[in-house]
Amino acid sequence: MLKSNYDKYPRVKMENPDGTVFTDWKTIAEQIKKASFINKKRRIIITVETYPGVYEREILKALQEYLKPALTINASNLYLDEHEIDRITFPDVTSDRIFGFMTRLTIKDLLDSEKTRQTAQNIEKTKEGVILLYGCGASEIRESSDLFIYADMARFEIQKRMRRNETANLGTTDLDLDIERKYKRAYFVDWRIADRIKRKTYGRWDFVLDTNRENAPVMITADLFRRSLEQTAGRPFRLVPFFDPGPWGGQWIKEVCDLDRDVVNYAWCFDCVPEENSLRFDFNGTIFETPAINLVFFQPKALLGERVFARFGAEFPIRFDFLDTMEGDNLSLQVHPTTEYIREQFGMFYTQDESYYLLDAKDDAKVYLGLKENTDPDKMISELKHAREGGTPFNTDDYVASWPARKHDHFMIPAGTVHCSAVNCMVLEISATPYIFTFKLWDWGRLGLDGLPRPINIEHGEKVIQWNRRESWVKKELINHITLLSDDEGNREERTGMHEFEFIETIRNWFSRKVFHDCQGSVNVLNLVEGREAIIESPVGSFEPFVVHYAETFVIPAMAGKYTIRPHGDSEGKTCATIKAFIRK
Repeated sequence: MLKSNYDKYPRVKMENPDGTVFTDWKTIAEQIKKASFINKKRRIIITVETYPGVYEREILKALQEYLKPALTINASNLYLDEHEIDRITFPDVTSDRIFGFMTRLTIKDLLDSEKTRQTAQNIEKTKEGVILLYGCGASEIRESSDLFIYADMARFEIQKRMRRNETANLGTTDLDLDIERKYKRAYFVDWRIADRIKRKTYGRWDFVLDTNRENAPVMITADLFRRSLEQTAGRPFRLVPFFDPGPWGGQWIKEVCDLDRDVVNYAWCFDCVPEENSLRFDFNGTIFETPAINLVFFQPKALLGERVFARFGAEFPIRFDFLDTMEGDNLSLQVHPTTEYIREQFGMFYTQDESYYLLDAKDDAKVYLGLKENTDPDKMISELKHAREGGTPFNTDDYVASWPARKHDHFMIPAGTVHCSAVNCMVLEISATPYIFTFKLWDWGRLGLDGLPRPINIEHGEKVIQWNRRESWVKKELINHITLLSDDEGNREERTGMHEFEFIETIRNWFSRKVFHDCQGSVNVLNLVEGREAIIESPVGSFEPFVVHYAETFVIPAMAGKYTIRPHGDSEGKTCATIKAFIRK
């Protein structure tokens, strides 16, 4: 094998104007003090709004040591009683092990109005010195302040801290709560509340604080942060991928992406999921990491395109990720909810239509997709439930159709279609974004990495399975629906999907020369599925040339407009291929 050239830590290079980037707590505190006292007021109010999961003690200790505030107010001390918060959030958290409802709550719903009123009085009584308002919800204590700092972090870092029992959910103190319940509450409640604060206060920020690495803070001015987002929304970029093991994980990602060989497997790579991934801005060698969702929130039209924004709002509707079963195990047999079901049950307005693009496969690889022609729905559901309760293992091949899978095959999976990748497949999953809504029907009788049975969701699944999607229909509609669009010297362009039930279109280009592309009003998401290296360029010089490597996912914002891709480096003169996804008109 060639040595891996996959970039695990992509960065967006930015200019670093003097006096706009600050590192270490002493330098950061001195800059805060300098900016706070510029008007020489007797009383200075500093608001530090934090995203859930930020290390509270680290930031408070540093700011108290260097700023020596006359009054420090932690928003978490103003929350309602923990049991009351549990009661208020329960309708959205629900008793279901995995699924909840997208909350409509705001931070005000969690704050004790009497405590907040008394705190406001204490602020007014303090006539001089620094008043430090800190925490998630600090900006609700007092609408105006002399300085506003937003402390942010990526969601996957939050999850890692949750797994290490270092952080609890918003308004709670139970660090030892199992990760499944922590994550569910964060996904359906905490992050929705925090995102509402973020979007509401964005225009008030003076500084933005990167808190992703313990005791390694980086702070930039809000003006520089806004300019960085604006610049990123006009040129190609990659998100910072993250990798995770799983009970079915394989060995392909480990080798191709050059990961830790001692880890048992890697099941997932989230390579383009802005809700989870981050962006790394490189200011002359100083890295500032920010959640990629910030680009979606604050540059939605430039990133997504006016047409896509009008349809989805500030949501990134396309997801690329890897599912690795090479020398691993089958994925769980599963189905995704229909649009109607996900809206009624979970408050989402679109569902997880998806597809499997085979980056690689062994000779025995196959994909389960659709139902056998003679499948009896009642019997299938009965046997699934019996297997879940410890009875006879479910015989998947009696009910579910399977298909040989070869490198570069493309399988469409509109919501409601029973499916899973079997062993020895390396899947590039191209789908709509609401990825948490997967109803597992059968998990092959195995345990999760925590040694516990994984949740099976037959009661949800049986309500959304489209029983008419059987072998003959699947073969005709969902497998390698390849349409040749053009075949010029050095470039063959093919439409590979997705199904007419799905809103994403995919185009594959096989090329040995420069190929022209046009965003046509939609964000483009691509992956280099063949070839070692390619370069993306602007025909009019609107962005700097951008190099990508094999298996890397990259984003072309709608605002970038026209662009070209050609083989580069070791790939010059050779045939490369990209798969491109965008939102249909």
